[in-house]
Amino acid sequence: MEEKAYLLLEDGSFFEGFTAGAKGTVSGEICFNTGMTGYQEIFTDPSYYGQIMTMSNVHIGNYGSKSKDTESQNVQISGLIVRNFSSHYSRTSADESLQNYLLKNNIIAIHGIDTRAVVQLIRNKGAMNCVISTEHSERNQLQAVLKNTPSMVGLELASKVSITEAYSLGNEGSSYKVAVMDYGIKKSILDQLVLQNFHIKVFPAKASFNDIKLWNPEAYFLSNGPGDPETMDYAIQCASQMISSQKPIFGICLGHQILSLALGVPTYKMHHGHRGSNHPVKNLITGLGEITSQNHGFAIDKEKILQHKDELIVSHINLNDQSIEGFEHKKLPIFCVQYHPEAGPGPHDSRYLFTQFSTRINQIYSK
Repeated sequence: MEEKAYLLLEDGSFFEGFTAGAKGTVSGEICFNTGMTGYQEIFTDPSYYGQIMTMSNVHIGNYGSKSKDTESQNVQISGLIVRNFSSHYSRTSADESLQNYLLKNNIIAIHGIDTRAVVQLIRNKGAMNCVISTEHSERNQLQAVLKNTPSMVGLELASKVSITEAYSLGNEGSSYKVAVMDYGIKKSILDQLVLQNFHIKVFPAKASFNDIKLWNPEAYFLSNGPGDPETMDYAIQCASQMISSQKPIFGICLGHQILSLALGVPTYKMHHGHRGSNHPVKNLITGLGEITSQNHGFAIDKEKILQHKDELIVSHINLNDQSIEGFEHKKLPIFCVQYHPEAGPGPHDSRYLFTQFSTRINQIYSK
């Protein structure tokens, strides 16, 4: 007989299901992802650090887990909510079941939940905290846990998932060195940068600009990551110094938000964020549409960026809600996007942005 597990949302919504993965109690901000596949890549994306993930796809675990499908060395979500959880898998190349994978990584999961109802609650009421427990079944016990769970607003998390020591990747004989800031970078992003034939050095989130400058890079890259960007004074200051260097800069997701703040455009907490691999974005420069992979709960202020129209141009918008998905600097070689062009998981419509980064570096240094 399956062991019971319990889910309580901050708005008081209560669900009873069954346990999967590890046993215990865990809390955090609840979110949902609309991806049909790629659950292991989602679970290991550092941008999800500390969050409780609801998978909108009904069947999770049916193709097991495989070491090469990870985006970081650890599972980054704190907990998992699914409808149908499969301990058996059909993929012959898989290393193990998702159940074993979650147990090894001490991740608490609950299944047998009406995830459609959970997603609808988040969409209607917005981001909120929740608690999953195999230990407590009473609402007052679960509410006590929720009271001690901090809001995502004001949380600095990038330094918790970043590396502690710099390391190098790519072609050491390359003409161009790119300094990469690790705020919670995904393996897929590094793979795409390596494919551009760069010599890369990945730096910890709190590395100083002076230390980075000693390596004498030709360009800078600011990665994705978790948490509230407005808490990252260290990153905003470093990005400001990078901007002053007038060297090429490319930012993705949290890196996009850090560049925005460094340029004087504030960010805000979204109602429930964008997470999934089917978000439509329009490139306002080319007029072309892209189906994109996204994972963010913060965004940049649309009205405030328009106040900087003398120096910034909006390059991409979300076609669902018209939120800002990218901008470029009119005078400096700086551009960034809110979504994930590397995908992993997701469509590859936007990988041209890595080539665009390489082309712009070439244009500047080949003169």
